Amino acid sequence: MKINEVEALAGISKKNIRFYEEQGLLSPRRNSENGYRDYGENEVEVLRRIKVLRKLGVPIEEIRQMLTGAHTVSDGIRRHMITLERERRNLDQSIELCRELQNLDIPVSSLDAQALLAKMEQLEQDGTSFQDKHAQDIRVRYVAPVVITVLMVALMTALSSMLLWAFFSQPEQAPPVWILLLIVGLFAAVGVGVVLALAQRIREIGKGEIDDAKHY
Repeated sequence: MKINEVEALAGISKKNIRFYEEQGLLSPRRNSENGYRDYGENEVEVLRRIKVLRKLGVPIEEIRQMLTGAHTVSDGIRRHMITLERERRNLDQSIELCRELQNLDIPVSSLDAQALLAKMEQLEQDGTSFQDKHAQDIRVRYVAPVVITVLMVALMTALSSMLLWAFFSQPEQAPPVWILLLIVGLFAAVGVGVVLALAQRIREIGKGEIDDAKHY
């Protein structure tokens, strides 16, 4: 059975199937003639079980333990239930605080943030975990600078490689070596400059200067 057929039968994308294979949750046979993966009904059923457990939020590692027989379904779900109960308590506490804020019916300029933060810190000491989107905001700010840097460095590297390839493949038509070195040096300088700019931006974001990151 080919992966396209498995995708249709299990209702799981090829990308996810590959991921589960990489994680060791699925081990299809290899066709001895062409080396391709050869899926069977057993793999389809395993994928369906994985899909059920992942829809319930069971971690990959817990699923691995179940599939290997180290844990029964009852063992794995019992542990997962503890996590869900903890998350429910955290959500209940967040909902309660949100209700209190809703009942205030005041503009944000009148919000006593210091008192609320002190209350939340006390709850956290008692075991409550809040979502803390503030911390996630900073991580998101890193994405654009890193992507831009990677693309620029890749572009400079590709251009330099093309120039060097052209020089060595057709030396009789190539420009003088000093011109080649100058151009490659400029590309390298641009790449280094972009990397240094990324390092500076990361330092600024790490210090809390996240608003300036919009202009990167």
